[in-house]
Amino acid sequence: MKKELTTEQQEELLKVLEIRFEKNMSRHKEIKWDKVEAKLKANPQKLWSLDEMESTEGEPDVIGYDNKTDEYLFADCSPESPKGRRSVCYDHEALEKRKEHKPLNSAINMAEEIGIEILDEEQYRELQKLGKFDAKTSSWIKTPAEIRKLGGAVFSDFRYNTVFVYHNGADSYYAARGFRGILKV
Repeated sequence: MKKELTTEQQEELLKVLEIRFEKNMSRHKEIKWDKVEAKLKANPQKLWSLDEMESTEGEPDVIGYDNKTDEYLFADCSPESPKGRRSVCYDHEALEKRKEHKPLNSAINMAEEIGIEILDEEQYRELQKLGKFDAKTSSWIKTPAEIRKLGGAVFSDFRYNTVFVYHNGADSYYAARGFRGILKV
């Protein structure tokens, strides 16, 4: 699969991202769009990943800047877990374990295909400070190795003005559970 956008697709995506950026300044108060745009134009493969986030209805937006690495952080900011990334189990091992009623993919596989990382618990909690996400859905988050070794996986949601972290079998999947990703540019 070709992982690059045409010049026209890049320009179209940049417009969508800029509009979202301007509408949601509370997510990135100290960040200027022209600097973000310059970074994106210098990294066309990241634009491809952002386009994949967008096409799966993740509504990616800038949520921060890492001074140490000089990278902008984009995360899925759709109100609910991205529609195009739901009904997936946690990882490839869990997908292979299912004998019947297999989902089409796993959260970890999809994240790798898109070129993003699944949010960890800390990132998920930080995202929730920028808005209310997953009030009706839930999202798989990075699962600690010791939990995954035992067959489990972790997911989160936001209910009663609180972030909840739960566990489930890694091979489980639900229509209302997907995953959110983060991309460093």
